[in-house]
Amino acid sequence: MKKLAPYWVFGLALCLADATLAHDPDEPALELPDVSVVAERPTAASSQQFIPDEEIVLQPQGRPAQVLRLIPGFLAVEHSGGGGKADQYFLRGFDADHGTDVAFFIDGMPINLRSHAHGQGYTDLNFIIPETIEWLDVHKGSYLPEYGDFATAGAVNFRTRDTVREGVIQGAGGEYETQRYLLMFSPTKDRVRSLIAAEGYYTNGPYLHDNQYYRTNLLGKVTTNLTGRDELSLKATFLHSKWDGSGEIPLRTVSAGIRDRFGSMNPYEGGNTLRTTGQLKYHYDTRSGGEWFANAYGQYYRMDLFTDFTFFLNDPINGDGFAQFDRRAVYGGDIGFKQRGTILGMSAIGTVGFQARVDDVHAKLGTQTLRDPTGTTIDSDTLTVSYSPFVKAEVQPLPWIRFAGGVRGEFITFDVSNRCPACMEQPAGRTGSAMVLPKMSMILGPWIRTEFFVNYGEGFHSHDARSVVTIGASPLARARSYEVGVRSRPWGAQGVELSATAWRLDLKSELVFVGDEGTTEIRGATRRQGVEVAARGQVWGPLYINGSFTWTHAEFHNGDAIPLAPEYTAYGAAILQWPEGLTSQLQATYLGVRPLTEDRSIKSPSWVTFDLSERYRVPITLPHGRLEAFLFIQNLFNTEWEQAIFAFTSRLRNEPPSGVNDIHFVPGNPRTVMGGLAWYF
Repeated sequence: MKKLAPYWVFGLALCLADATLAHDPDEPALELPDVSVVAERPTAASSQQFIPDEEIVLQPQGRPAQVLRLIPGFLAVEHSGGGGKADQYFLRGFDADHGTDVAFFIDGMPINLRSHAHGQGYTDLNFIIPETIEWLDVHKGSYLPEYGDFATAGAVNFRTRDTVREGVIQGAGGEYETQRYLLMFSPTKDRVRSLIAAEGYYTNGPYLHDNQYYRTNLLGKVTTNLTGRDELSLKATFLHSKWDGSGEIPLRTVSAGIRDRFGSMNPYEGGNTLRTTGQLKYHYDTRSGGEWFANAYGQYYRMDLFTDFTFFLNDPINGDGFAQFDRRAVYGGDIGFKQRGTILGMSAIGTVGFQARVDDVHAKLGTQTLRDPTGTTIDSDTLTVSYSPFVKAEVQPLPWIRFAGGVRGEFITFDVSNRCPACMEQPAGRTGSAMVLPKMSMILGPWIRTEFFVNYGEGFHSHDARSVVTIGASPLARARSYEVGVRSRPWGAQGVELSATAWRLDLKSELVFVGDEGTTEIRGATRRQGVEVAARGQVWGPLYINGSFTWTHAEFHNGDAIPLAPEYTAYGAAILQWPEGLTSQLQATYLGVRPLTEDRSIKSPSWVTFDLSERYRVPITLPHGRLEAFLFIQNLFNTEWEQAIFAFTSRLRNEPPSGVNDIHFVPGNPRTVMGGLAWYF
């Protein structure tokens, strides 16, 4: 990438826009060709990442969360052997479950769901069509004022395309009756820019009990300029999916030969979900270097989930199956103003913004047998409303030093109503909480194409509304993040970029609502600290690499281990563009040993898997368009590995009433082959 464009380029662009708006209507307008200004993206931390679409398209298709491993230290695994449920996320010593400590956005719209029936911050990324993503913005820690709830370990923002240069019709198939179909095109590309995409996906998975997982996704987006200085974007998405889950398998049943590792303890697990979203974005550029921006969104969501973890521990007759139901509307937005200019001769950018969000939720938990409800444990209406003003400033007093930071305010109200007359002990009530969160960063350099970063920030995650209305509860868990790092391009702007970061994160004592049981669990204060190193870029000619290694130490303040917190993770990929239209990628993912209990007496095994991706531009002349063939081989060496893995007590029918404490796991996929054709038109 090139160096930042000088200020006169932006000034010239504004002057040209003014001239176009002010031309005499009786004279023909001067038509100017489109001009692209390419610049390095300014970063505020060494751990900040930008993931382009070229890397995204090379990931195996079927699970949108696969792209997250392109982020150093980030892993996502399937949680229940089915595919339709949200993944389990790992970042910076957090087993973030389904999203409690990682904030996800798409074009600035939040994806995490508060007070979800299954888990706080629940984040299902399956409504995203990977080919519609233009890039990922990744921010670790809590250093940016524009990010609030759940942005403790970090925040990930998926940016969608406005248009595609070529339309595509794609069909793919593979083992386990896997099929995937994609249609994506732009009907208009000029003043009105549009994008339409549709995806259909089906797989039975490698399990003995077929998943019968199907997913339908739709996206429509229109972007236009009402004047010469603004941009308006409208976007809508739709997801519907249904699946049967194989669940988690007790290790003792596999060791004794009672169950195959791809078997199921309860073939009636699974669920279905629906999500629709609508979003409007607008910004207007003033003649004085300012920008007004506004964003509004609305979502409707529902999920029915049927699971069974403990089998016959609590109910020896009917079994321990339970059902979780979630129905909600989420709506909100933000508005603000950004101004570029100088202060006392120093280049500066100031931003003032205000965000608001409403989660109107009906969540229910109860027992079930063969997916037939047999009782109600909790049935609540919750209304969570947040108001978040923020101020951000960036100033560069000298060519070699830059400051960025600001402050964010949070005020959240929680209102819970108990809808179950027979559940009198369930929480109900109303409360609120406020918090002020300072953020600051210092960037030194560049010297010899090297920059140094120092960061401090405070973030938080909210708790489930059903836990915070209890007496003495703390609704918000504050997180303090510290970071120092370096980023360098020693071989020039087009060469490999190296980065190294040392960080620490302290999280306050918190309450956790256990959605699978309908109870509140008190957890103590924690400290996580670690080091991550990464390299990405063009090594030589057609060879591109992306690799990272992270070490993390995570524990409670009393010295106990934090269960499931990864200590070592690594990722490596080599991409080679052959001269005959072939692009190859070999990638490896590693997850080290993790403690499964606080006393470290039970640990999970480590694993490493390899994936191979091939894309080939078919040398066939077509009247319209071109053909591309692709092949994905996941788990190339057929490694036996475990995805989600836990240690807890369960009971089979013939076991003692107290049950057996054991490891329970979701098996990782064996070697899986998938290929197809794409017609670009």
